[in-house]
Amino acid sequence: MLRLYDTRTRQVEEIRTGRLVRMYTCGPTVYRYAHVGNLRSYLLSDLIRRVLERQGARLLVCQNITDVGHLVDDAEIGEDKIVMQARAEGRSTLDVARFYEEAFRRDTSALNLRPPEHTPRATETIDLMIELIAKLIEKGHAYVVPDGSVFFAAETFPTYGEISGNRLEDLKPGHRVEGVDPRKRFHADWALWKHSDREFVWDTPWGGTGFPGWHIECSAMSLSLLGDRIDLHTGGIDLRFPHHENERAQSDTAAGTEVVRHWVHGEHLLFDGRKMAKSTGNVVLLPDVAEAGLDPLAVRLAFMEHRYRQQLNLTWDTLRAADRTLSRWRARVAEWAESPSAPLAADLVRQAETAFADDLDTPAALRVLREIERSPDLAPGSKFETFLYLDYVLGLELSAQIGKAAVLPPGASELLEQRERAREAHDWHASDRLRDELAALGVKVADTPTGQVWSA
Repeated sequence: MLRLYDTRTRQVEEIRTGRLVRMYTCGPTVYRYAHVGNLRSYLLSDLIRRVLERQGARLLVCQNITDVGHLVDDAEIGEDKIVMQARAEGRSTLDVARFYEEAFRRDTSALNLRPPEHTPRATETIDLMIELIAKLIEKGHAYVVPDGSVFFAAETFPTYGEISGNRLEDLKPGHRVEGVDPRKRFHADWALWKHSDREFVWDTPWGGTGFPGWHIECSAMSLSLLGDRIDLHTGGIDLRFPHHENERAQSDTAAGTEVVRHWVHGEHLLFDGRKMAKSTGNVVLLPDVAEAGLDPLAVRLAFMEHRYRQQLNLTWDTLRAADRTLSRWRARVAEWAESPSAPLAADLVRQAETAFADDLDTPAALRVLREIERSPDLAPGSKFETFLYLDYVLGLELSAQIGKAAVLPPGASELLEQRERAREAHDWHASDRLRDELAALGVKVADTPTGQVWSA
């Protein structure tokens, strides 16, 4: 049974579901390239999916595309991120949105993330949002103001704050907002629909034109495509407040029930000890990793070296180390593929699957792989079968080198690993000695900025 930390209940809970598991993942706002920090939260939902599938469940996943309505400062004022980017690039709003949406899809494919069953775009589901807003007005949870904007009445949802711990009476206007919007009945109310005469707007039943608030988009799409019983809702930790608090209030009041059973959030990623941001100059995109000569799946491996709820400090050194490990494992799998098949290492498989089920303890699962690799007692065929069995969840494409590269002679993989450790320790004498031993086995080694490469 998979156990995950539920942000709302603040404890690790068993994910008890039927054969069909409904999961909603907050998708990207497509106004720029996603950096590797953004991509970490999407690995979270992918791992959940793979573990549950291995346990026999079928997943129905919805991941939205926000292509309108997300304001620059996430407050009630400001400019739409995509509209602003379109102006900066001198292109139409939809051209910009589709361009970055396609870039996002390329990145998720390169990280071997399973595509969701549903990927609705906000601009193509406006009718759903208007219908939901009308329902909230009818039930007394939202109100229209004279200019045609619509606000959610926060005080009508008494359990507001259960995800983030924020209490309505303690909330203050955003730091960029001067005072409280006089149109609001209560200072913590938020906009469901915003009146506007700018570009990229729609006619409304409440008069004039406007565009949806960011939060109502996810409620409308999730309720329409997954229904009012959603097993899991995932996203980055930064979405707890206000996005997920507001989304929960909207969905629950519309449905009359607690819609999401479990809220699961992934922690922030740092790069070289700092939050990844354009202002600090440390933004790393997935194509940057490939341009550095590293496999994009090295990013996936580096992510899994830490629990999803741990803040991760990524560096180029850790990425290069992950790339070396990935290359070595693929070479070993190709080598073991030449041996007769043998049964799975059952005890070690159970250890890894226990780790996966224990709040996605991927570091422990990776330690099991290293134990399998080093074990002198396991037959090569058993190592081969076990690595590929566990790779169903890990998603590292460990069979990628089978039939594509020369197979290392016996003992060479161990020498390569020892030499890599010697290089990392700056033990050049041992490094040279191991190079000679590898040459005697017919393996040529060359050193590159990203690590050693070999040919046999």
